[in-house]
Amino acid sequence: MSTSRWDEFEQRLSVEESLHADGEPLAWPPPPEQLLWLAERNANTLAAIAALEERRADLAEDDSPLMQEMLRMDAKLTALVDIVNQLLVPASTLPPRRTVRFNAIGALLPRDLAPVGDAMLLRLRFDLCRSLPLELPAKTECRFDDGRVFVMFTSLGDVLGDAIERLIFRHHRRKVAEARQLSD
Repeated sequence: MSTSRWDEFEQRLSVEESLHADGEPLAWPPPPEQLLWLAERNANTLAAIAALEERRADLAEDDSPLMQEMLRMDAKLTALVDIVNQLLVPASTLPPRRTVRFNAIGALLPRDLAPVGDAMLLRLRFDLCRSLPLELPAKTECRFDDGRVFVMFTSLGDVLGDAIERLIFRHHRRKVAEARQLSD
């Protein structure tokens, strides 16, 4: 294992969540066309998640009539997104929830999530937008004795890596805010 990649993963902000996640073996190296298609799809997925998260966060602090109307519209849009998610990906067809820790460098996965072999396509589904999985090509770096596997993401590029970092930061910020509310 490249200890520098593991150290880089450990030193960066990461998020650990229970997500609907699965993986499949991936031919290595993936064809450039597949990497380009995945990068575009992942950028769209991250943009959709960011838009849904920001919309919900921005609408909670004002009592004006306009804001109340926006809150009602937000509730309707949330219901619509939930309906679309149910229609496109019924809960019965989702992979099981797994605890995954990840950042733009890679992910720490349960051993049974990583397919046999060195390369995989890791799919993470977020509750806000579970019909659009984040699909990340990864290569196994290390298998730990405790049953976890560290995979390193490959070919993300700066734009996609930055978008994942923003997603991680938003999730971390939300967890800190929730912890503060519970302690008050």
